Amino acid sequence: MTDSKPIEVYSEIGKLQEVLLHRPGEELENLVPDYLEELLFDDIPFLKRAQEEHDYFAKVLTDLGVMVVYLEDLAAESLTSEAIKEQFLDEFLQEAKISGVQTRAAVRDYLLGIEDNKAFILKTMAGIQKAELNDFKPNNLSDLVDLNYLFAVDPMPNLYFTRDNFATIGHGISLNHMYSTTRNRETIYAKYIFSYHPKYRDANIPHLYTRDEKTRIEGGDELVLSPKVLAVGISQRTAAESIEKLAENLLSSDMGFERVLAFDLAKNRKFMHLDTVFTVIDYDTFTIHPEIEGDLTVYSLTKNINGAIDIVKETSSLEDILRHVLELETIKLIRCGDGNLTAAAREQWNDGSNTLAVAPGEVIVYDRNLITNEALRKAGVTLHEIPGSELVRGRGGPRCMSMPLKREKLI
Repeated sequence: MTDSKPIEVYSEIGKLQEVLLHRPGEELENLVPDYLEELLFDDIPFLKRAQEEHDYFAKVLTDLGVMVVYLEDLAAESLTSEAIKEQFLDEFLQEAKISGVQTRAAVRDYLLGIEDNKAFILKTMAGIQKAELNDFKPNNLSDLVDLNYLFAVDPMPNLYFTRDNFATIGHGISLNHMYSTTRNRETIYAKYIFSYHPKYRDANIPHLYTRDEKTRIEGGDELVLSPKVLAVGISQRTAAESIEKLAENLLSSDMGFERVLAFDLAKNRKFMHLDTVFTVIDYDTFTIHPEIEGDLTVYSLTKNINGAIDIVKETSSLEDILRHVLELETIKLIRCGDGNLTAAAREQWNDGSNTLAVAPGEVIVYDRNLITNEALRKAGVTLHEIPGSELVRGRGGPRCMSMPLKREKLI
């Protein structure tokens, strides 16, 4: 493993060397039926089983020689002084949208009372029930009118999908502005990691997008197809304007990227990100959900000699587009559900198309997607199957739950 740069991701398939995870925590215990839609969940996972499944996922990675690091650890290690910890807390409270003045003061005191940095970070992730603020008796109108709401600070149950709040591209990052207020708070951890963590603070890591931008983009829509080509989905969670901004920064960087492909997807929950319907398995092999193929439109963004971005609507088939931009003779698309539309619909909902490549032709998948997994095996793909009955309730698979920090460069 090279130590030249702390971030190195120039493909989706280079041998995975270091990856960021978040072990599901008490934030899942703070999911209640009345708030599920707002918190982007369809159901309430069983935390103990979800943790067991996630630990199995992490063990598969470590057994394959991958260094696994955790978001909660890196965030805690970034609070290198009391001043930085208080700065983090004040920014966190501002983004937590606490309307009551007295509630906010009580939450600040409560969190500052947690001396251990990791316990402090985990509590900000878990959320704070008003019942936890002992002896809190507000008499301010802004606090009293909201007294029936259960939480002083909402939980962040989507955090175990570490793919989304930032994305690694080349040796830079896209620090994202998320689709929902619920998830936008997640990006504060990455902000502090890359600003203050000893491993990253002096590394001059390029920021290709920032959380202060006004338009949305999420990491599940960002796929590094090759050292020259980035794909980004125009989806429910990522806006076309964001892709243009990202492309301008990426194509002007010194990282060697020459093209951004924008995949225009249906704007609905089942296709929330590009990686829920399309992932890279090998140099020439991809998973795809057949339901997107007929209506998929692809735009190609390149930089012209004057430094401006040229945008061209591609008219060829997806296979031809990929073959051309990746400079390959043939392309293999493995369809979710092995082409059966009923199986495809069911298994795509359970993230059958959401594979995590750990090396060319070698992927981690959920074990529950029997038909898609058999199609992958028939295509010669090596599978590492993990349980996901509880993890999948958050609508995300192995790629969603992982953020590569280092991959071997492709030869």
